[in-house]
Amino acid sequence: MSPNPASIVIGGASILGGETADILIRDGVIAGIGQDLSGDETVDARGLIALPGLVDLHTHLREPGREDAETVESGTRAAALGGYTAVHAMANTSPVADTAGVVEQVWRLGQEAGHCDVQPVGAVTEGLAGERLAELGAMADSAARVRVFSDDGKCVSDAVLMRRALEYVKAFDGVVAQHAQEPRLTADAQMNEGAVSGRLGLTGWPAVAEEAIIARDCLLAAHVGSRLHICHVSTAGSVEIIRWAKSKGWDVTAEVTPHHLLLTDDLVEDSPVGAYNPIYKVNPPLRTREDVHALREALADGTIDVVATDHAPHPVEDKETEWAAAAMGMIGLETALSVVQEAMVETGLLDWAGVAERMSYAPARIGRLAGHGLPLTVGSPANITLYDASVRREVDPWSYASKSRNTPYEGRALPGRVVATFLRGRPTVLDGKLA
Repeated sequence: MSPNPASIVIGGASILGGETADILIRDGVIAGIGQDLSGDETVDARGLIALPGLVDLHTHLREPGREDAETVESGTRAAALGGYTAVHAMANTSPVADTAGVVEQVWRLGQEAGHCDVQPVGAVTEGLAGERLAELGAMADSAARVRVFSDDGKCVSDAVLMRRALEYVKAFDGVVAQHAQEPRLTADAQMNEGAVSGRLGLTGWPAVAEEAIIARDCLLAAHVGSRLHICHVSTAGSVEIIRWAKSKGWDVTAEVTPHHLLLTDDLVEDSPVGAYNPIYKVNPPLRTREDVHALREALADGTIDVVATDHAPHPVEDKETEWAAAAMGMIGLETALSVVQEAMVETGLLDWAGVAERMSYAPARIGRLAGHGLPLTVGSPANITLYDASVRREVDPWSYASKSRNTPYEGRALPGRVVATFLRGRPTVLDGKLA
């Protein structure tokens, strides 16, 4: 493809897995949808599904401070290869993104990289310490226009502080995204509390530690009339609490990660790579088959609004160590759509329009992210992902753009492949490679 074609035709794509049509891109927007359209360049999309560019509400890019694990450059390359046109970068960097200066730095690094838009998430408390509110207003008014605030990695466990944060963000239509983990119930916890943790002798992480915080915060959000988002929901009990809160009409949204839709705590004991492999150590922990079933059903019926990757890169030395010392987290940007296909589409729980809602429209709506998460219609920004759902591929993390390799899917065959990604009409990925 020439460097700057005036117009591009995506030829013969199946829009949201349905009707087949050409999509004409001109001046960064969708200029036409129909048959036999013409342009300066053509991308053959026959057999491919056209989706709106994916939006991740929960990504760890590690920069500033942990550039050995990931950078904005490498993380956004991974995002583009995964079909994403925008990601929300979490605040647990070093220094923490708790000031206007740091969030603007992350935002500008995203602009310079250019692979996808980077929307910083601001910390709720200074230094993630859970003692004083961070500069929420200053971050909201900054060039980064922060609207999502989270101490992710840590819970805002103080109820009074959480109430104040919920009250504060109302002034600029912000949302507090809570990492639901009661710290006193998870001291030294290593994995899900249950039969497997008992057999392995690992300190258990009870479901109630998540559920108690979610219940409290739903009540607080209703009390002050504010927006609450629950990060990485992992238990059946959490689903029931969120379903109850939504039935009350409260402004509560929730996300689930791809790995919590597919993997269970059995893998810590019995996996292709043996027991106690830290690749399966994650926060919140992998749960039971019953929890996975409840999460899938909740995502299908809309109780859970969003699939968010919680892409958590770590250098090899932080994972290839004994279980207790290993870092928690998994990378996920380059496998998310494939995992959702396996867990939700191939099981008949979602169609591709449902995938678009949960991986593009809803996360952009929750994050108040303008220009993303819009339907593929004439006049919309040409943020488009082309996906081949017909293939299967073996996961090889050493071929990934991410600087880290901590995927739980290495060697596993997953369905689907992102063939192309367009950011405002500019290809960032073509034929499965960075453009």
